[in-house]
Amino acid sequence: MSTSFSGPLADPAGDAGWVADPQPRMGFFTDTSVCIGCKACEVACKEWNHVPDDGMNFLGSSYDNTGALGASTWRHVKFIEQPKQLGAQEPGIAGTAVGPSATDVLNRTADSALTGDRSALGTDMSAVSLRTTVDLGMPGTVLPGQADGAPRTEFRWLMESDVCKHCTHAACLDVCPTGALFRTEFGTVVVQDDVCNGCGYCVPACPFGVIDRRVGDKGVANVGLAQKCTLCYDRIGEGLQPACSTACPTQSIQYGDVDELRERAQARVDALHASGVHDARLYGENGHDGVGGLGAFFLLLDEPEVYGLPPDPIVCTRDLPQMWKKAGLAALMMLAGAVAVFAGDRP
Repeated sequence: MSTSFSGPLADPAGDAGWVADPQPRMGFFTDTSVCIGCKACEVACKEWNHVPDDGMNFLGSSYDNTGALGASTWRHVKFIEQPKQLGAQEPGIAGTAVGPSATDVLNRTADSALTGDRSALGTDMSAVSLRTTVDLGMPGTVLPGQADGAPRTEFRWLMESDVCKHCTHAACLDVCPTGALFRTEFGTVVVQDDVCNGCGYCVPACPFGVIDRRVGDKGVANVGLAQKCTLCYDRIGEGLQPACSTACPTQSIQYGDVDELRERAQARVDALHASGVHDARLYGENGHDGVGGLGAFFLLLDEPEVYGLPPDPIVCTRDLPQMWKKAGLAALMMLAGAVAVFAGDRP
């Protein structure tokens, strides 16, 4: 159990009793600015951890088919469409090419591919502006908002691969009556399936709505037990990366020493600000927040509420020491009052 709520813990694992073989705190930095929503992380997580299928329940509002984190969704890719352009990009502005037009160059490239005559190119492809719009042949060639001759509206997709935050002060761990939830030597929080009794106390305790009890038929593993991301405890103990970060094709999910990841994350935010993406911000890197900082933190492109994240998460057990002190003081005052009453009734 966490013993202090006054600020961050430099060593959550050491605070939990791991002193014989100290390890650096390990975690995730998820850079949403490079997430492409491919869901490779979701698939890799399910395959490695044998997380059961939770259905293909397309929600109708996006390409999301899982909806939220849960006992059978340890990684969840959020899709958020906004009527806003991304940073400094200028959609719809025609590119400027030096020499022949972009269309001419593309036509010559196609002719060259057919005839094998590269002399037909006659220009350097690098001269074509990167803003030139090219039809990739994907379904739907009409730009968003441009149907029926209407002017195009600006929009952007915000994508975030969400996961358990492995909080510095973890309420789920604090309220567990059986010790099924424990802090590992890497500072992460893991559920022991063979110790969990399915009481569910951890479910409302989590300020992020991460952990839940698994539902399903009797043939589904661990039905009724609390389940969540383990940060692939079995893999990192062998010197491997978690399955999700290994599968991520854009390095949106980065695994490593939390202190080093925080430095890398801040450098990334600074670079985005310099390039005109002023909405970029970090979430969960602050060790002085209501949970003492997150072991799995994020770079966001908008306010946390847009991503369904609490703007100021607070561990629900933070005030327990003060509450017990006040309860004890109240009990002593009642006892003193009772003694005074009985003493006053004596002849």
